[in-house]
Amino acid sequence: MASSNPGRKSTIYDIAEKTGSSTSTVSMVLNGNWARYRIKEETANRILDCARELGYNVNMKARGLRLSRSGLAGMILPHYRNRFFAGLAQTFEDQARSRGLCPIVVGTQRDPEVEVSVTETLLSQRVELLFIAGMRNPTPLNNLCSAASVPSINLDLPGDGAPSVVTDNRKGAAEITEVLIEKLLARGHSTDELVLLGGVANEYATEMRIAGFRDAFKARGIAPAKDAIECCGYNAAAANRALTSRCQKLGRPPFGLLMNSITALEGLVQFMATLPHDAWKTIVVGCFDWDPFAAYLPFDVTMLRQDVEKIISEAFALIEKQDPADRSLILVPTGFGKMFEEAEQTKEFDR
Repeated sequence: MASSNPGRKSTIYDIAEKTGSSTSTVSMVLNGNWARYRIKEETANRILDCARELGYNVNMKARGLRLSRSGLAGMILPHYRNRFFAGLAQTFEDQARSRGLCPIVVGTQRDPEVEVSVTETLLSQRVELLFIAGMRNPTPLNNLCSAASVPSINLDLPGDGAPSVVTDNRKGAAEITEVLIEKLLARGHSTDELVLLGGVANEYATEMRIAGFRDAFKARGIAPAKDAIECCGYNAAAANRALTSRCQKLGRPPFGLLMNSITALEGLVQFMATLPHDAWKTIVVGCFDWDPFAAYLPFDVTMLRQDVEKIISEAFALIEKQDPADRSLILVPTGFGKMFEEAEQTKEFDR
């Protein structure tokens, strides 16, 4: 039934009068916030039906209310610029489709406002689940999901508002640090030469990798140099600047470098490209990330690969348990690049 006055637009007061609801209840339903304020679904549907009859413009969140099953699975992540996040997205898409779901993946560029906006939009489309990858503070997004009765899982970085599946950063960092220490000693260099470069101070992944770095030294009864750890961020330009500064102080590059991400490794390559070729032969490098092209670099490099397949599988297993109170933290082991190469090549041939 349309409004009795064709020239007049319907308002929330009209809807409130026809449904016997308060204007605040109508407003919350039309804004898609009915579940958060514990409004009954029956009441919300009645208000929506009335709004449609009166020609009221219902927003995206409210329109999604009536879809009992959308078949959509959502994931948000910071970006696609490295193999880890790209691998998470690809594996998520594959595993979602294998479960009869249609995957939606959105990059947020680490902007908190964009993260909230994208989450709200995906919830308005009634995604059946949301994987939240690489968000430094996922709890507000988990809360939005809980209010909409949509299960969420945190990946890569943990949060308090939902279960989390993350790489075992500490153990992985300890293992690759031990490899680099052995290589330095075999070349006759001091362990004081080993530097951990990259990452963000007070961020979970970085702090765990720092702890693992220290664990490897402690296991040998020694400690890293006082200036061995530099959290210069993840981007290539920052790593390049940090290495340039160290080289200026030392008169040469450090003999041992553990780069905290593949993008930080790009900064190392940019920096080394400015030096004589012989300088490449003097260093050993580790990277807490993996890319097959690194095998062709003209220096000794050891790469640690995060197991994206296991991360996504564990996340779907948590979704299938359907436990809203679950706040568990699952740690997924890492492996050295060569352990995964055969499986990766097989997958490439299959595509």
